[in-house]
Amino acid sequence: MQIKNVLVTGASGKVGRHLIPALVQQGYNVRAMQFNTPLEFDNVEVVQGSMSSRDFVAKAIEDIDAICHLATCKESENFLDVSIKGIFNLLETSRNVGGLKQFLLAGGDGSLGIWFYPHPYPLDENTPLQAYPGLYILSKVLEETMCNQYAIQYGLPITILRFSWIHEDDDLLAHMTLKEPNFGVPVWKELAVTAEQKALFEKDQDAAACLLHPGGSAYKRHIVGVQDVVQAFLLALGNERAVGETFNIAAPSAFSYDALSRYISEKLDIPVVEFERDGRYDFQIDINKARAVLGYRPGYDVFRLVDEAIEFRKSNKGRKLTKYQG
Repeated sequence: MQIKNVLVTGASGKVGRHLIPALVQQGYNVRAMQFNTPLEFDNVEVVQGSMSSRDFVAKAIEDIDAICHLATCKESENFLDVSIKGIFNLLETSRNVGGLKQFLLAGGDGSLGIWFYPHPYPLDENTPLQAYPGLYILSKVLEETMCNQYAIQYGLPITILRFSWIHEDDDLLAHMTLKEPNFGVPVWKELAVTAEQKALFEKDQDAAACLLHPGGSAYKRHIVGVQDVVQAFLLALGNERAVGETFNIAAPSAFSYDALSRYISEKLDIPVVEFERDGRYDFQIDINKARAVLGYRPGYDVFRLVDEAIEFRKSNKGRKLTKYQG
């Protein structure tokens, strides 16, 4: 499959900021959709408009071989226009115009009900879709469903890359430590119930957070580094074996909060503080299909992500705006 011209939606987001330069470096001609946030990429064609406009979408996909659909809408009033009408316009226009060689959707493991529902086994690509509460996760289920139905009904060449919670810069430290900025859930201050826990926040003291189930066992969950997300896109784009398939994309393995908090404690010379929470569940993502079919080789486990997060902070670079905390 020969791919030359690639359209990227959601170009200003976390994945888009990393994927677009990588596509350009690989020799692809990239057209990026701009909605609200101005785009600053070298050697990239920028088109401005809303995916809710069928006319704009029709112009945006002219002469395009592949679409990398990253655009999404979090918990906001734009949910229907972006997450539902937007992907419908892309799919419907693509099948009416014809000629599209591949449509790659950035899915999310939240569509499998991670964290909220019990999963005693690793989650593979055959796990049923089951959104937890919220519009964003509902949209990820609907996007996958629409893409798969367009593949069935009209033979549209769909590839779904289903990502775990994506981390860049110092995101993982922001999640795992008490001081601002906060990133992700749970929010540690909301779990502070003992005098010792509350004192840390009152005195603005930092610590590495260890999340425990009632009874004392540490929670386990899966994430992914943005560099591995880019790797997955590059491996899937133009890959005949990827068409018609869904792939889970995550870090080499799930992590446990006790091991990671101890590692951060040693690296930053801060204490570990334990928080207990009920009503959530461990999970791990099975990435064997991506390994076997795409040749996916994730290079960023949580310890490497922490090491690079520490270096990022030492560089005094500013954190990017995060529209969704995960």
